[in-house]
Amino acid sequence: MSELHWTEADRRRVAELEARLGMELPDGAAALASLTHSSYVNEHPGEGRIDNERLEFLGDAVIDLAVSERLVARFPEDPEGVLTRMRAALVDEEGLSTVARTMQLGELLLLGRGEEQTGGRDKPSVLADALEAVICVVFQAAGLPGVHALVDRFFGPALDRVQEGLLRDAKTLVQEAVQSRFRSPPRYRVVSEQGPDHLKVFTVEVLAGGETLGRGEGHSKKEAEQAAAREALRRLTPGTA
Repeated sequence: MSELHWTEADRRRVAELEARLGMELPDGAAALASLTHSSYVNEHPGEGRIDNERLEFLGDAVIDLAVSERLVARFPEDPEGVLTRMRAALVDEEGLSTVARTMQLGELLLLGRGEEQTGGRDKPSVLADALEAVICVVFQAAGLPGVHALVDRFFGPALDRVQEGLLRDAKTLVQEAVQSRFRSPPRYRVVSEQGPDHLKVFTVEVLAGGETLGRGEGHSKKEAEQAAAREALRRLTPGTA
């Protein structure tokens, strides 16, 4: 393979990636490769270009690990099934491409003419692959702490949305399961309120058929109801949670 001859545009591209990540990437060639689509390499033979496919392969495993660690720490009471669903929603093609758009990663990519003309800079598969490659480069430069910092910075809002969506889904599933089993809807009851107003903790029970199906806590009644619904869901339909 011929040696890569850097252009000023290449250097600016890597510098901009470093600025967006908020960190230096000592291996500039790897950083540039993370932004290089295979279509560009195919159209520029002899330039020593490397595409991002190998970096993407490792980055896929790294982001799975980093997101899994954050989910386990953030949701210590959730079973494997719920954590798996959360992770899947965060690191699937749609989730990764959304984060890539937040970083405006598309405008930094090196694409072949055909890929460029077919909207490659905003194509979910291209963006997701590029983000995985970038994550690999961050891992090589700063280890898992660097990847965790990236996850905390760019995946935080997605974590919140995924949690909220799954919790709403839990209440819906509980409603359906209780209605089927008891022929009446579940009832949520506030058991206690503790702490000052700005740090109040509510405890809520969900009841049906004369029994308590679940209990949960939260900093709002809604949050506590959702936590209670999740516990009830584990009892009513263990395979789904």
